[in-house]
Amino acid sequence: MDPQEEARTSRDPLERSPGVPKSQTPDEEERRGGGTAPAAAVLDAEADGASVDGLWELPVEPAKRRPKCSRCSRPQKVCLCPYLPAHPLHISTHLYIIQHPAEENKVLRTVPLLAACLPQDKCKVKIGRRFSEERDPELSTICRKSDTLILYPGAEAANLEEFILDSPIYPTTVIIIDGTWSQAKDIFYKNSLFRLPKQVQLKTSLSSQYVIRTQPTNRCLSTLECAAVALSILEKNNCIQETLLRPLQALCSFQLQHGAQIRLSKEHLLKNGLYPKPMPKNKRKLRKMELLMNSIKI
Repeated sequence: MDPQEEARTSRDPLERSPGVPKSQTPDEEERRGGGTAPAAAVLDAEADGASVDGLWELPVEPAKRRPKCSRCSRPQKVCLCPYLPAHPLHISTHLYIIQHPAEENKVLRTVPLLAACLPQDKCKVKIGRRFSEERDPELSTICRKSDTLILYPGAEAANLEEFILDSPIYPTTVIIIDGTWSQAKDIFYKNSLFRLPKQVQLKTSLSSQYVIRTQPTNRCLSTLECAAVALSILEKNNCIQETLLRPLQALCSFQLQHGAQIRLSKEHLLKNGLYPKPMPKNKRKLRKMELLMNSIKI
C-alpha cells in the first residue's frame, strides 16, 4: 500500500460524505450522546421551533392608557381635583417653570398640580436642557428684565424675603428650574441666560412634604413647594402656600395608602447609618456625602 494512502486511512478510518458535519458521524454521536438521537426527538424540536416562530405572527394589542383628568393630569380614578382650589388663584406674579425633559413623563411630578392651581397666563412651562435667544426669544426677553428673579440656591443667591425689602423694583416674574438636583444644576450653569436675572433662594424652616421622592437633605423642597413659598412671600398671602400644598399632601397620602413608602432624605440616611449604597470612590462625590453627614450647606 502506498505510504500516503496508509496514512490517510489510519487518520480517518470512516470516510465522511461530502457536506456531513463532523459531529454528525455515527461513532461521534454515540460517544457524545450515548447513541444516535431518536427521530421523534428531532421532530419535537422542529415542532417547538415552529410554535415559537408562530408567536411572532400573533397580533399585538396596543397598551390601553388610563383616561386622564384634563385639569390635574392625573388618572381619572385618582383625580386630585377635589383638593385643588375651585378657581385659579388670583396672583400678579408670573411663573416660568424650566422643566428638564426627563421630568415630563414622570407619574408623580408636581408641576401639573401647580399649573392647575394658577391661571394659565401666570404659569408657563418650558421643556428643554438648553435655551438661547435664538431658540426662545420670549424667555430671553424675560431673563433680561430687571423685575425677573431666578430661584436657585447658592453662595451668590440673596434671601428672597430680604431682597424684596431692599429692592427698588418689585419682582413680577420668577423662574424656577424643575428636575432632580443634578439636572437643575446642569440647566442653571450651562445656560448663560439664567445668570442674567437676580438669583434668590428661600430661607425657610419648612421640611419637604413630598415624602414619596428622595431628596438630598431635609431642607430641599419640590418645585411646587418652592413656588408655594415664593408666591406667598411675593403676594404677601400665606393662604397661597396652604392652598398650593393641599393637592401635594393628598397625592402623597394616597400613594402611601396604596403601597408607597416614605423616602427619607440622603442626609437622614447617612447620619443614621442607613444609606444602602457603598460610599463613592470619586473624591468630589465623597466630599458631598461628607457635607451631608455634617449638615453643611452645599
